Amino acid sequence: MFELKNVKFRDILTVDELELKAQQVTCIVGKSGGGKTTLLKLLNNLISADSGTILYKGKEIDTYNPIALRREVMMLPQQTVMFSGTIRENFNKTLRFTEQEVASDEVYKDLLQQVGLKLPLEADTKDLSGGEKQRVALARVLLLHPETLLLDEPSSALDDETEDFIIGMVVDYTRKRKGTLIMVTHAMSVAERFADVTITLFDGKIQRVDKLNGTL
Repeated sequence: MFELKNVKFRDILTVDELELKAQQVTCIVGKSGGGKTTLLKLLNNLISADSGTILYKGKEIDTYNPIALRREVMMLPQQTVMFSGTIRENFNKTLRFTEQEVASDEVYKDLLQQVGLKLPLEADTKDLSGGEKQRVALARVLLLHPETLLLDEPSSALDDETEDFIIGMVVDYTRKRKGTLIMVTHAMSVAERFADVTITLFDGKIQRVDKLNGTL
């Protein structure tokens, strides 16, 4: 699905060669500042590499229409950003931003239930806790049914029990839809439990790539 060759972004990330296959759960691990978030942003074309080639489905990623690309490849950043207004308005704005029709309250309520929230759609996002905002942001991403999910520390504002629930839910969602999940995580235990492939970054370079059945 994604192929990177001789990719360099400033002094932050250098990737000689990497292939990320479809319908897999890939975890990216490593110390802070190692280039993990930068790699996700390159895969979503939020930033452009200084050199090298990034292919998505065999085409150079920067040739895609940005809106069309982000319908298929959605990124949830670590720092949650909410639109001002209610939860319903956040869902509506997310759909309009990607040039789609707004959905029904029933759809929105089901999404909140999926991420373990019992909140009214009229709730103002400014009144939500950090963990609640993170889960609403995840629900907004799921609303768009992306083919590929890019998650940057999706459980950073959650307690351990909620983290297990949320990550397990996202992995199940991905596998049932035969989608692709690429997730940055600080927790090796998460990678060990859920990943088909684990990529370890160190000082902006790939240190190792491990499959479930052994090191590549």
